[in-house]
Amino acid sequence: MATKYKRPKGRDGAISALNVAIDGFSLAKEISSATPAKAVFGSVSILLGMIKDTMANEQDYVDLGLHCAKICETLRRGMDKTKQEDFSKCLCEAITQLKATVEEIQGKVTKQSGRHPVSRFIRSRNDKDQIAGWWSELNRILQVFHTELAIDTNATASKTEATVSKIDGEVSKLREEIRGQLSTPGESPPPMPRACFGRDDLIKRIVDLAEDFHPMALIGAGGIGKTSIALTVLHHDRIKERFGDHRRFIRCDQFPASRTNFLAQLSKVTGAGIETPEDLASLRQYLSSKQMLIVLDNAESILDQPGDSGKEIYDAVEELTQFPNICLCITSRITTIPPHCRHLDIPTLTVEAGCDTFYSIYDLGRSDVVGDILKQLDFHPLSITLLATVARRNRWDENQLARAWKEHQTDVLQTRHKKSLADTIELSLASPMFQELGPDARGLLGVIAFFPQGVDENNLDWLFPAISNRSTIFDTFCALSLTYRNEEFVTMLAPLRDYLSPKDPTLSPLLCTVKEHYFTRLSANPHPNLPTFGDTRWIMSEDDNAEHLLNFFTSVDADSDDVWDACENFLQHLYWHKPRYTVLRQKIEGLPDEHPSKGDCLFQIARLLGSVGDLFEERRLLNHVLVLRRECGSDYSIASALNALSESERLLGLYKEGIQHTKEALAIDQSLGDTWRQAECLLNLAWLLSDDEQYDAAEEAASRAIGLLLEKGEEFQACQSHRVLGCIYRSKGKGEKAIHHLEEALRIASSFKWPNQQFWIHYAMGELFSDKGQFDDAYAHIEQAKSFAVNDVYKQGRVMERWADILGKLEEAMSEVLCALEAYKNIGAAKGIEDCKDLIRNIEQAKEGRAASGETDSDLWCTISNTSEHSPSP
Repeated sequence: MATKYKRPKGRDGAISALNVAIDGFSLAKEISSATPAKAVFGSVSILLGMIKDTMANEQDYVDLGLHCAKICETLRRGMDKTKQEDFSKCLCEAITQLKATVEEIQGKVTKQSGRHPVSRFIRSRNDKDQIAGWWSELNRILQVFHTELAIDTNATASKTEATVSKIDGEVSKLREEIRGQLSTPGESPPPMPRACFGRDDLIKRIVDLAEDFHPMALIGAGGIGKTSIALTVLHHDRIKERFGDHRRFIRCDQFPASRTNFLAQLSKVTGAGIETPEDLASLRQYLSSKQMLIVLDNAESILDQPGDSGKEIYDAVEELTQFPNICLCITSRITTIPPHCRHLDIPTLTVEAGCDTFYSIYDLGRSDVVGDILKQLDFHPLSITLLATVARRNRWDENQLARAWKEHQTDVLQTRHKKSLADTIELSLASPMFQELGPDARGLLGVIAFFPQGVDENNLDWLFPAISNRSTIFDTFCALSLTYRNEEFVTMLAPLRDYLSPKDPTLSPLLCTVKEHYFTRLSANPHPNLPTFGDTRWIMSEDDNAEHLLNFFTSVDADSDDVWDACENFLQHLYWHKPRYTVLRQKIEGLPDEHPSKGDCLFQIARLLGSVGDLFEERRLLNHVLVLRRECGSDYSIASALNALSESERLLGLYKEGIQHTKEALAIDQSLGDTWRQAECLLNLAWLLSDDEQYDAAEEAASRAIGLLLEKGEEFQACQSHRVLGCIYRSKGKGEKAIHHLEEALRIASSFKWPNQQFWIHYAMGELFSDKGQFDDAYAHIEQAKSFAVNDVYKQGRVMERWADILGKLEEAMSEVLCALEAYKNIGAAKGIEDCKDLIRNIEQAKEGRAASGETDSDLWCTISNTSEHSPSP
């Protein structure tokens, strides 16, 4: 008869059971005639003795772990040296089970032994429970060996084979019983993703939180990689050691959303064994008994539910976060999560990780084409995976891939197995939270998708005045991960933007209404003299959106006067508030000369180029404008072109041509009786005469300009007049008069908050104090000028060039001038580039003569400044 197994009680019971096992194996070794059996019985007897000695005499975890390792290694060598067919099936299985058990204990012991002493002290009670559990598991396994081996202990060796055969049946039954006792109920998580590039830091952070049982939520747009990250965490070595088999994964989109269904799934996956739990209380005893990591994947499927059903599920999930032995990890597109969950926004991939993801699926060779396309996809993981899958299926080379992307964009992201980006996006649009937003929601998403910057939340009132709940809708878009906030804009990932943008923007009523709102705001005159100047500063944040809107509508509605008027107004806004290059230039230059809007738009493009220092191109375009206006323009428009052309020629050092064109413009304005325009021409003439060193004539022209500016509302020209007089008096060596006029100019500019004028006035005062040798004052004004050049690389270049002059040190000056040169190159400012090159040559010559002359840096720098080409004042 088989000996009935009784669980040993405590330490003594465990050692007693080991003694029985050792005696049984020793006897079996003696009576067995089979050599392999003798070897195995002997080895196991020795191993059991080692375990007994460890249990009896050693308390340290490390020693126990070492003994376990020795047990496993001895068993492995014994199995290697003996033919498998010489063992009974039962005995082989028993040895395998023993090996697996001691290996499992070894892993747990190794982890426990490495804990910090304070942590070991705090968890000492748990340690005792775990040790007792380990001994119980070992004893149950060891019982397999000694059960029935003691039967017929007086039998002869000839009876051994029959005894072993009889033992086989009994041991098999006992082994199945033990297997049932040791197996963990519930469902194992899905396999680990084959690759999860670029997420190492994020995964480490999640693992750290999980080990501390901190509930967390991985939030992000569809296809951003939340599920892959969660599965990678579930299979992480540290998580396996911490939670063992109690790592659970629940797909929340695989069952109807109700509390009953959720709890039933929770019970099934965790192994609680309650088929239809009525509430979480019925599962609490089981859930509290083990340390678990539970992932609720696609939790928006159950958390985004209207009415009482949604609240019941939310309450159950929130209660799960309160279990001290459970780490709850939620993946979701929505931010509706329990308050104690750590919110982790999942970002798109880095450039390197995005490329690695693509090439891990389809390695067509590293290519810039792939990198460019992935950049257009914002390195969105799902989009990259779909693109690589489609490219591999069709065996595209890089040229075929580029052509397919150019023709179809994100429409190409669809595999034969019905996986597509569209499905992922439409899943979000079908959610109850989105459906509750009403009929305007889809159109608003289309507007956000159309604009490259998204929509500025500060401008919702004038962009969407007819939509009363616009702020709530935008908040919900972000909560659904359809959009995200980037500084003050609400925008979206490129793949979503391409899919959600209207295929034909002219057929989108809401977008067409938004277009009209933009055009209305652009119609305000941005000239500093006018009260509307401050209201036009909105363009500084909206310039990219306005440019994109005009770029589209000048293509599809090229004959519309309204579109080209808006285009001209936009260029004026850029000129006064945010000088930069624009994609509209090519379209404007491409218009036929007879187009009614070409002259005016080309004029604004030319002035814009001049404002960023591209003076040669400005002059070329203004000459073209002058030809067009002489053919069919008014005297007023001809005078404007002449005056603008003279400004460009002054900055290029073409003073004679500039003076001639200014005098022609002045004569036209005098014939028209326009005193304001006359003053503007006289100011430009004063600059030209001053730069041509005709200081007395320049002073007279500037004084005449001030005499014409007697009315309120002409402060801008007055500011300009004082500035030019300050520069003239500086050149004439009348420092006090120069300071007086520059300070008056600064007072006016500061009063009206004209950053462009404030920049140039501070710049001029920096030059003036530098001439006087008052370098501290000069430096202070250049620093002020620098603060007004934040968004203007041309001005930054001018500041750095002058800063180098004031510093008076060759090495530092060279560094600053090189920075200025780089700034000029970035904007194509040809004149600035040449000035910097001349200055660099002078610095190099001065450095070569330093040793021979024995002069100081300051002495040498005075020589450099005096020999460098005179730069005209803007």
